[in-house]
Amino acid sequence: MSHWIRSQQPAQASASIGPLQLAWIGDAVWELHQRLRLGRSPGKADALHKAVVAVVRADAQAEALERLEPVLTDEEQDLIRRGRNSAGRGPRRADAAIYGKATGFETMVGWLFLNNPARLADLFDHLENAGATSPTSPPNP
Repeated sequence: MSHWIRSQQPAQASASIGPLQLAWIGDAVWELHQRLRLGRSPGKADALHKAVVAVVRADAQAEALERLEPVLTDEEQDLIRRGRNSAGRGPRRADAAIYGKATGFETMVGWLFLNNPARLADLFDHLENAGATSPTSPPNP
């Protein structure tokens, strides 16, 4: 399902793009990936939206990051650390640790999308094979 990412050419993001900007890009990439994945299933827009929200929330991103940890490189772990340290407290009702992990995940996704899309596709495939992007189909309305 990650073929759309593999087809991207690396843009070589400059060092001037900060961790929070990378996280912003990464959040959009992750959501688009989930929309493309879940959009293949039949369903009403509301059900598809709820299914996507379930896998793009901070807690789901933090869980995805935990599933990826065994296969991450030192460079990827450093990107996650930079994103996590830049995250701040997060929304009032959110758990700061989960918010930090999610921001770290998004930062890594954004950087890989711009610099190494093939590696990002490999990581997304790893998550797909590990079942971290459940639900696999939208709920029935």
